[in-house]
Amino acid sequence: MKRGLVIGKFLPIHKGHIALIEFAAERCDELIVSMSYTDHDAIDASLRFSWIAQLFKDRPSVKPAMVRDDFDNEQLAWPERTKVWADFIRKTYPPVDILFSSEVYGEPFAANLGAISIVFDADREKFPVAASLIRQHPFKYWEYIPDIVRPYFVKKICFYGPESTGKSTMAERMAAHYKTVFVPEVARELLTSNVFTLKDIETIGHAHADRIKEKSKVANKILFCDTDAITTQIYSQYYLHAVPDAIYTLEKDVHYDLYFLFDIDVPWVADELRDLGNQREKMLEIFRSELIRRNIPYIFVRGSFEEREVIIKTAIDQLLI
Repeated sequence: MKRGLVIGKFLPIHKGHIALIEFAAERCDELIVSMSYTDHDAIDASLRFSWIAQLFKDRPSVKPAMVRDDFDNEQLAWPERTKVWADFIRKTYPPVDILFSSEVYGEPFAANLGAISIVFDADREKFPVAASLIRQHPFKYWEYIPDIVRPYFVKKICFYGPESTGKSTMAERMAAHYKTVFVPEVARELLTSNVFTLKDIETIGHAHADRIKEKSKVANKILFCDTDAITTQIYSQYYLHAVPDAIYTLEKDVHYDLYFLFDIDVPWVADELRDLGNQREKMLEIFRSELIRRNIPYIFVRGSFEEREVIIKTAIDQLLI
């Protein structure tokens, strides 16, 4: 039986890595994909490993493995450095016959392992990308990021502020403009009036968080979100004078990359859920103060609909660079 080896940090795994692994898997009976990690990696190790496992779950000959990188010495030249690697590999895995790589360490590493070296796309002609480039400029290299990894890099945008300020309309409009998807105000799907309970608040909070996870999987670089967990807290406190602990937990679980605070300088439009038209200024200050208290930066959105669009598009276009 021929056993192959591919090593890497996979920070993150990209289509070049996938092509290398598939190339290797076709040339051996069993392929160990060894992912090294440290406690200081830019992307959580368990998440990276889950991506690898999911990508190759239908390839039984591909054996993903995760090892702590506490043995490497970057000060050494490649012959000495890869000798340390080889000693570790021999202690950790069954004997390896072929080393597959796209890196300069391939030849000395294979020699120290006593294995054959097979190089794949060393000049990056087929896949002109590196994990470090993806981390720095994910949208520039979006085509090289696997679908399962893309949600990690999706930028979540929160349209935030009092009721009847145009958030819902803008979320839908911006999603269409940037050819992506949006998360609506889920409370409007679950409530028919402003008579609700703390249990209802928890249901709304979890439903909104679940929708964000769902939409992140299909978003094109940007995900627009109409409101957030802070908004749910504000209305829970206002109407019920209490906030379920779960909503504070949900706030910590979902990170937004940019907040837009919508001003009240637009006409009030009443409906079955809006009853605070006479307290717009007070509510705006509550919304603003909650961001300030958390040290969350925001962009203030005001003016005509066209002026608001310009403010938002300018910021989003900068984010996409």
